[in-house]
Amino acid sequence: MKTNDSEIMPEGYKITELGALPEEWKVVRVGEVFEFSKKPKNLKIQDNDLIPFISMEMISETNQSMKFWEEKRYSDICSGSFVFKGDIIIAKITPSFENGKQAILDELPSNFGYATTEIWALHPKNEKVITQHLYYYLKNDAIRMALAGKMEGSTGRQRLARHALEDFYFPLPPLAEQQKIAAVLSAVQEAKEKTEAVIAATKALKKSMMKHLFTYGPVSPEEAENVQLKETEIGPVPEDWEVVKFDSCINKQNSKLEKIKKQEYNLYGRYPVIDQGQDLIAGYWDNEKDVYKKNLPVIIFGDHTRIIKYIDFPFVTGADGTKILVPNTSVVFPRFFYYSLLNLKIPSRGYNRHYSLLRDFKIPLPPLPIQQKIASILSAIDAKIEAEENKKKALEKLFKTLLDNLMTAKIRVNHLEVPS
Repeated sequence: MKTNDSEIMPEGYKITELGALPEEWKVVRVGEVFEFSKKPKNLKIQDNDLIPFISMEMISETNQSMKFWEEKRYSDICSGSFVFKGDIIIAKITPSFENGKQAILDELPSNFGYATTEIWALHPKNEKVITQHLYYYLKNDAIRMALAGKMEGSTGRQRLARHALEDFYFPLPPLAEQQKIAAVLSAVQEAKEKTEAVIAATKALKKSMMKHLFTYGPVSPEEAENVQLKETEIGPVPEDWEVVKFDSCINKQNSKLEKIKKQEYNLYGRYPVIDQGQDLIAGYWDNEKDVYKKNLPVIIFGDHTRIIKYIDFPFVTGADGTKILVPNTSVVFPRFFYYSLLNLKIPSRGYNRHYSLLRDFKIPLPPLPIQQKIASILSAIDAKIEAEENKKKALEKLFKTLLDNLMTAKIRVNHLEVPS
């Protein structure tokens, strides 16, 4: 929230190294109020003692708490960074730091532990600052870029030096306001974590449901005991199901439409670009002559990636390796066909072609009404996942907006009460 001569200073604010901030806020160096953790001289640890150890893989890129660790014998740790329970740990190696790897060690089973040497561990020097305040301040993308710019070392091996972190300035509101800022941000963070848990649980349900539906059909677990099964080359299926070749489920596609190269995708446009990447929509395109709009819906198969997408809207085909599969609706319900492909275990060849492997598969084929019931059940689960994913995105956006506004005092929280 910087000002210049043409701007009016808000009442109760002052100019600081970080721009305009409330008069009662301070600007301090990290090293003034935090100290780096080190093993106390009087702490005795035996070689056979089991110590909580945190590897880089265990540190979250998004969530606040560090909830995972492994126990190691003290003699096996060799080198490591000593940490106290409640410390904030910050990755110092370039890739992990830029990805946001940091955590607060409030879930450790003991008062201390060890972590990878590639972190800095900090705890407050006094009661004028809380760990969560610095933790959240360092989550801001602009702040991370600023710290990343202070890294030292050769290309590919850069690290955040101790003095760079120690001398880094950040705003310090009064303790009560720090606690309120942390409470607001923690509430949004907690809501996001709960949403992530719902997404994970719903995806697990979908996986379990697919296994059940493609074995017994759309019946309850109790009714499944009465379903007459037959053994086939793809495993047991209900007796009235067929097993057919993949090619019999699709129509030949004669489209000569242009495939758009990835570097040509637009951020905005009239038509979505669908390619073999993870995201449903990879970019946008404006030229209508390149739009695929017939025989919808279709299935997109990533020849290199093995990613499968159900597309029921006009689109532009992107990048090499994006194959359009047109379901043969005389034998297969399109959305059922999509889920049957998702249920296949296509082995990876790396970044090579996989369509020939896909064509070797056999597809379970129930009567069309059963196909529609199975597709309806799985579509409902997908709709739940999509709703929760959208909720997660909204919470992430809200978190970033609040983080910027609260840490620059554009939004004040003095009127809030923090639960005791």
